[in-house]
Amino acid sequence: MGAPPTRPADRAFTRPRRRPIAAVAALAVLLAVAAGVLAGISTPAPSPADAPEGDFSAARAFRNVEVIAAEPHVAGSAANDRVREHLVGTLRGLGLQTEVQDAVAPEAGQLSGAAGGATLARVRNVVARLPGTDPTGKVFLVSHYDSVQTGPGGNDDAAGTATILEVARALTTGPRPRNDVVFVLTDAEEACLCGAAGFAADHPLARDGGVVLNLEARGSTGPVIMFETSRDNAKLVEIFGRAAPHPVGTSFAVEIYRALPNDTDFTAFGDRKFAGLNSAYIDGGAIYHTPLDVPARMDRGSLQMHGDNALGLTREFGRTDLGDLRAGHDDTYFPVLGGLISYPGWLTLPLAVAALLAVGALGWLLRRRGRATAGTLAAGFGLTLVPVVVAPLGAWLLWAAITTIRPGYAELLDPYRPVAYRLAVVALAAAVLFCWYALLRRRVGPAALAFGGLAWLAVFGVLLAVAVPGGAYLTTLPALAGALAGFAALATRRDGPWPVVAVTLAAAVAVVILLPPVVLLFPALGMGMGAVAALVAVLLGLAVLPVVDLLHPRAGGQRGLLALRARRLGALPAAAAALAAVVLAGVGLAVDRFDAEHPVPTHLMYALDAGTGKAAWLSREEKPQPWTDGYVDGRVSIADDFPGLGSTELRGGPATAAPLPAPKLDLLSGSTSGDQRVLRVRVTPQRQVRLLTLHVDTSTATVRSATVAGRDVPVEPGDGKWGFGVVFHAPPPEGVEVTLTLVPRGGAVSVRAMDASDGLSSVPGFRPRPEGVGVVGSHSSEMLAVARTYPL
Repeated sequence: MGAPPTRPADRAFTRPRRRPIAAVAALAVLLAVAAGVLAGISTPAPSPADAPEGDFSAARAFRNVEVIAAEPHVAGSAANDRVREHLVGTLRGLGLQTEVQDAVAPEAGQLSGAAGGATLARVRNVVARLPGTDPTGKVFLVSHYDSVQTGPGGNDDAAGTATILEVARALTTGPRPRNDVVFVLTDAEEACLCGAAGFAADHPLARDGGVVLNLEARGSTGPVIMFETSRDNAKLVEIFGRAAPHPVGTSFAVEIYRALPNDTDFTAFGDRKFAGLNSAYIDGGAIYHTPLDVPARMDRGSLQMHGDNALGLTREFGRTDLGDLRAGHDDTYFPVLGGLISYPGWLTLPLAVAALLAVGALGWLLRRRGRATAGTLAAGFGLTLVPVVVAPLGAWLLWAAITTIRPGYAELLDPYRPVAYRLAVVALAAAVLFCWYALLRRRVGPAALAFGGLAWLAVFGVLLAVAVPGGAYLTTLPALAGALAGFAALATRRDGPWPVVAVTLAAAVAVVILLPPVVLLFPALGMGMGAVAALVAVLLGLAVLPVVDLLHPRAGGQRGLLALRARRLGALPAAAAALAAVVLAGVGLAVDRFDAEHPVPTHLMYALDAGTGKAAWLSREEKPQPWTDGYVDGRVSIADDFPGLGSTELRGGPATAAPLPAPKLDLLSGSTSGDQRVLRVRVTPQRQVRLLTLHVDTSTATVRSATVAGRDVPVEPGDGKWGFGVVFHAPPPEGVEVTLTLVPRGGAVSVRAMDASDGLSSVPGFRPRPEGVGVVGSHSSEMLAVARTYPL
């Protein structure tokens, strides 16, 4: 027998007798759950300076933040030397075995902008050890103490460094841990991750590996997120969920980070002998790497969260047998109301398939019970793609319109005051969903539309399980919960309370799972990728459609004026959300204006060819701000003149040549064997600089091998004129010795040396930035480069 005919009034999961009361009750439950979710990922209150000695105190840690971030302290600078002296003195004052590892180290990751360049740095890591009573391994607490050249690093990474100092103090006040605890404060992270790479590769304490807890900050506020793990993380995640007082972390974040072109010191510990966790707070990204990253901008609650978690995890790993922390698989995990839910990653695909089958069975049952037809189920599935596509597109268009009005946002990771904009994107996503639902509800039916939403969630779950397994839970679990709620609703009287209870519980599951990524994706990706958060917001909306339906009159059955009234009532949620989106976008523009405290970011460099006397202003701004526009005009290529700055085209303009010397190049020795020539040279800066580069003209020679400051470097010739290059950060005043084994192409070998310092105030023609104009967070902002070509 076929399905019974579907009447318009019967096409919903629920039909409560007191519909307004049911709607209010369901919404109240979901709002309470949402409040609990937000509380679970919020920062704790900072502990005062008189907190118990064995506890972490943000107030005590902040004293070190103020010392560390008193001024910019780029690797190799005198300011960085002063910071290092403070760190050494503090750790030795705690009675810890403390040393400075002084070494030349290669980069970790792929951060160098040099054309075909090998990157190194002179690093001076501060390393201290708290010996364990019966060690089974070592626990490494890692952060970097250097800052970028454009800012003092109050958050990045004085936060992590001060956290480690306070954790070290707390650990020395009580019983010693079973395992060794090693405090590693690295140098030259901002330049090339070289300090961490040098420690992991060369320091005796790192020889046998261990557990690494890396502490970072990419902003000024927000919850500390454990966003990266080593492979086979199941045991690590279990300990994190148990020992961290504020365990905010998701396997989805790990998947996102693996896909992004980012690195931290944790990258240097990627060898199989190390396991570990990487954590950071990331909101407030507008000040990242800028002069505004001062201690006063730090959220002490974020600092407290960093310290609570670091201390709790160090104590737990300190007493755990570290013999084997690799479980053979990754876990899927996510935060739930202040805790952490995890399950084995090998369950990901079976759960996704189970959710898909459950939703399919629900569709069959809906048709069997007369709540939908095959046609309405197909329509519900196909038409659900409309909000899935339109909401992210609308978010992208909204931000494009806002950046057209306020073009300075293009150079910011996130607006200074982004809350109104974020809420506008969520409201826009809600408006799209509500409008779509109001237009189709009477024609397709609530149950069929709810089925379509669950079906797409289940399909996405399978796709994610195959491609991005750590993120599959986002759609698999809401789909499974929604299907089970549908079964429960169909098994009870529609006009009773249980169908409402069932769909509300399923909606609560969706809120618990999908609300945190909606909140956390905004600071993680910035407003420029707010479309991703809009997509997740729509998926959350699809999962709660049966509750959304309670905001509307009963489906069908009305005629004439009653039908018109029902349609108008159904349009109210969409109209309210659309109005909210417009108002919130306007509030964002009104509130987040550029001023002295929140300046528009600008980027400017100065480059001088000391051989020809030609100089240029350069900027990476795609659409130069009015201040920058006074220096640069059209696009220029710098690959031939300044290979140490990379090969990307920049904005350029003519500049007056400054009386600045280029780095000196001395030929120390040369020999020839067959067709090969070995040249030993020394490159010496003639002024205070933070990096040196040396590039070989590939039209004059082919480089076979190279040694820099006693370290062999890879030879991977790149494209262009200066195919092989070396970048050396924090060079010593006596210069850097380079040995090149090459095959000349006849005649002299042409090499180009460049050095770079920071600060443009002494350059002829430079006009100080007016109030309201700031410096963009960039490793090349305010750079002053001088280059010269030498024949050998």
